[in-house]
Amino acid sequence: MFKQDTRADYKYFLNIPTRWMDNDIYGHVNNVVYYSYVDTVANEYLIREGSFDIHNDSVIGVAVESHCNYFRPIEFPEHIEAGLRVGHLGNTSVRYEIGLFTSPHETASATAHFVHVFVDRSSNKPVPIPAKLRQALDKILV
Repeated sequence: MFKQDTRADYKYFLNIPTRWMDNDIYGHVNNVVYYSYVDTVANEYLIREGSFDIHNDSVIGVAVESHCNYFRPIEFPEHIEAGLRVGHLGNTSVRYEIGLFTSPHETASATAHFVHVFVDRSSNKPVPIPAKLRQALDKILV
């Protein structure tokens, strides 16, 4: 059994509205859409807090691992509060941990993680995480 995190377990939050098209035939958000929420909160954090320029920086983050545990369905038109923390910060990689919450629940509807390896945009070879990103990621490291 997986631990069902609470809001207090996360350091950064982003409100993400569900969309009509997120629902599947069964009336709840389709499992693959959860990964778009996970990707959204992590990359929004890098852009906003780490000044990451996704179009021009010489370094990019490449996803190499992901996983999601589902505890409670999410349905349109709920709003998701996506909690973000860093579980591990290496030299070239970071493990993001995400909790997806809906009102009025204090426990996560889903928890996920994914790992970015930072690589040189042109060579695709791993490189150390740039200082500005590392500083932002360190703020939410648990």
